[in-house]
Amino acid sequence: MPGRRIERLNEQFRRELTEVLHGVAKDPRVEHVTITGVSSAPDLSFARVFVAPPTEEAAGEEMLAGLRAALPFLRRELGARMRIRRVPELRFEMDLGVAHGRRIEELLHEVAAVDQRPSAPDAGTAEDGGAAGAVDGGDAGRDD
Repeated sequence: MPGRRIERLNEQFRRELTEVLHGVAKDPRVEHVTITGVSSAPDLSFARVFVAPPTEEAAGEEMLAGLRAALPFLRRELGARMRIRRVPELRFEMDLGVAHGRRIEELLHEVAAVDQRPSAPDAGTAEDGGAAGAVDGGDAGRDD
């Protein structure tokens, strides 16, 4: 489990990278990227940066290619903005949690839509001659 210092640095990396990507970067492939988290090694040799595209339709591979192309620029910007001795090597990865969350949300909306539809009458009601009318145990015709 990372120490408090690493947690603070991870959050600072996330904020600074978000600011650089949304404000300074000029590549259209990366301008709407959402950084969902950063996980650095304890010695700051590398940092895994978790990213999510703004929409499901956005091309994830194209976005990752744009981020990889901007790596030297991003490390240089982090070094200029933060006062740390060593800026970690950045590794960008898709955050699958966001896609899973979107899928769960879609499923919940589908279930809610099904629950709101008027339900069809039961097949076993007495009105339609179903099995519900013959619940008397079959003794109706006997005179014992």
